[in-house]
Amino acid sequence: MVENIKWLGHASLLIEKEGKVIYVDPWKIKEEKKADLILITHPHYDHCSNEDVKKILKEETVIVAPSDALKEVDGKNKKAIRPGEGIDFEWVKIEGVAAYNLNKSFHPKANNWVGFIIRFPESSIYIAGDTDFVPEMKQVKANIVILPVGGTYTMDAEEAARAVNTIKPEIAIPIHYGDIVGSQKDAEKFASLVKEAEVKIL
Repeated sequence: MVENIKWLGHASLLIEKEGKVIYVDPWKIKEEKKADLILITHPHYDHCSNEDVKKILKEETVIVAPSDALKEVDGKNKKAIRPGEGIDFEWVKIEGVAAYNLNKSFHPKANNWVGFIIRFPESSIYIAGDTDFVPEMKQVKANIVILPVGGTYTMDAEEAARAVNTIKPEIAIPIHYGDIVGSQKDAEKFASLVKEAEVKIL
């Protein structure tokens, strides 16, 4: 399944599955593949970029995001999501998971911003969004988890590794480094601290 996931830098991801194309938080992307589904975790500019959304939008693209982020982007088919809610498309299920800071003020819990669990019939991917290791993450069950490790605005490598060791997925992937905050060193530190999953640095 990892071969279907492409990291596009920072927190942007491209996931392809049986001819369907999902983007998460497209920002500064070079990709030209049109999206079937765009998932946006929250309205900060480095996650919610209308310029990038427009590059990959087609007539029937569906955009799923918190309502404040949906206001920032073009597109005819928009669905609002909050933590704990799910949307069932025939080929994939999308669930919102709470994403917020515990000891800093960049991502308040009250904003109802999200990470996503993407559930295909035979596998699932959890993308945490901009968050610390919050209690809601302890309930997450997924084959692959993709977590920020850059620190400052999100969890750092140590905290992200603790989250993985709690969730115990098959595979863990670090993102949210190498632009604005964090470096390859954070990804490597994360890999060294994860004991309960195989780490893939994309």
